[in-house]
Amino acid sequence: MGTLVSFQAHPDDESITVGATLAKAAAAGHRVVLVFATRGELGEPVPGVLAVGEQLPVRRSAECFASAAALGAKRVEFLGWTDSGMMGEPANAEPYCFWQADVEHAARRLAVILDEEEPDVLTVYDDNGGYGHPDHIQVHRVGNRAARLAGVPVVAQSTFPRELVRARLAERLPEGVEPPAIDVDTFGKPEAEITHRVLAAGHAAAKRASMLAHRSQMADDHFLLTLPDEAFAAMMGTEHYVVDPLPVDVPELFTDLFTPAR
Repeated sequence: MGTLVSFQAHPDDESITVGATLAKAAAAGHRVVLVFATRGELGEPVPGVLAVGEQLPVRRSAECFASAAALGAKRVEFLGWTDSGMMGEPANAEPYCFWQADVEHAARRLAVILDEEEPDVLTVYDDNGGYGHPDHIQVHRVGNRAARLAGVPVVAQSTFPRELVRARLAERLPEGVEPPAIDVDTFGKPEAEITHRVLAAGHAAAKRASMLAHRSQMADDHFLLTLPDEAFAAMMGTEHYVVDPLPVDVPELFTDLFTPAR
């Protein structure tokens, strides 16, 4: 059996981006580890979800452990930077936010965990962070550098197939379901750039449970949570990656989980 470490920017990112992959890996007996750059301090809490005096980053940290349990992850770590906010916001300039972190320093901190775990695969985001969020872009930079420092064989960049997203948003959705407002021209990557997929519709229930663990961020009327089980599995049960290059000796964990896109 192998080990998969998933490096994420904020609590709940693991659910949406790679939750089915992590659940499939854990169900197959592989070790799954989650590492978060921040505790999502600048997230907008669902109205009424926080108790009086409850701090959002404390709540979101706890939600990470509940999500990990739903996915089958065995370890959760936080690197300690703060949420940078969306691109162009004043929070991007705060000296302690992840966007301002020195890449080499942050990579060495992540590499300590990677050295301990000796993963076969590390997941990060694509070079635009999926949709341009500064913390996601920084995860790409820091994760790739840390993988080189620790000698991780495979770095899998989580992304979304742009053409498929555009087609799905154009489909007739169930009554009352409102899709998110996203820039489909920059969201994810073109299909031609995607190298691998993880086919994990059978683990969509674990992915939904992971999302439900993040109640401070996802209300019952969240776009994805309102989808019927079958539609949710169809939309969220296949996850997409850019993997380049692959080593000569591909780890068994990778071949167990990842399918070539072409």
